Amino acid sequence: MQKSNAMSTSTKDTAVCIRTVDYSDTSQIVTLFTAASGKISAIAKGSKRKKSSFGGPVELFSYGQIIFIPSASGQLATLAEFHQQPVFMPLRRNLYAINCAMFAAELIGSFTEQHDPHPVLFDAFVDFIRDVQDAGADDKALAFLILFQLTLLSDIGTKPVLAMCANCSAPFSEKWFKTYFSSSANGLICGDCEQAFTDKLNLSPQAAGVLSDLKQIQNAEMVTLKLIEKTLVYHFTELLHKPPRMAKYFL
Repeated sequence: MQKSNAMSTSTKDTAVCIRTVDYSDTSQIVTLFTAASGKISAIAKGSKRKKSSFGGPVELFSYGQIIFIPSASGQLATLAEFHQQPVFMPLRRNLYAINCAMFAAELIGSFTEQHDPHPVLFDAFVDFIRDVQDAGADDKALAFLILFQLTLLSDIGTKPVLAMCANCSAPFSEKWFKTYFSSSANGLICGDCEQAFTDKLNLSPQAAGVLSDLKQIQNAEMVTLKLIEKTLVYHFTELLHKPPRMAKYFL
């Protein structure tokens, strides 16, 4: 009984909505990525009513302070309050930017567990949405997406090896005659080692150079960024054993 009372205690947090599903004519089930509680799924009862206490339906990328009541059974929490701030409204004016943000949200949903806090990743996600909505050009938005994806991989403990060959540890050099990325090796592979890996993508010298020195990414050409993103999509597909849903917009 004491455990049940403890579980019914409301919790305050800061959240970004990363998924919404209509539950009924008046309610939604939302997935929230929070600063202190990690990813949570919750029912927002009555959120679609005209006089909703949420200020209207909870929308994708809504950001603000929430109060939720965890479920005693470990299932859906109950979203009691969500003070939605119009911080990311400009995002909806740019289709490419919103696709970048939706891809990032999908990856968070796929690679994080319920109630497992990722405070560094949360801050990176909020910064990423701010950056991508202000990026203007598609190449800048894609660069921000790539950087966020690499941050996510690092945060979940699968940081790729990008400064050297993941097999022989030879430092990356622009003089390598060929450079590959292998998902099974989790990083760059030099031409001398590539025969040991059947799962690999060939990288251009420019793409390999940017990956090995991310400070170059803001000046990279779109063709280079697209090859890097194609490589990351391949890597996420291998990790998930299926293609991410949003990947089709970046291939």
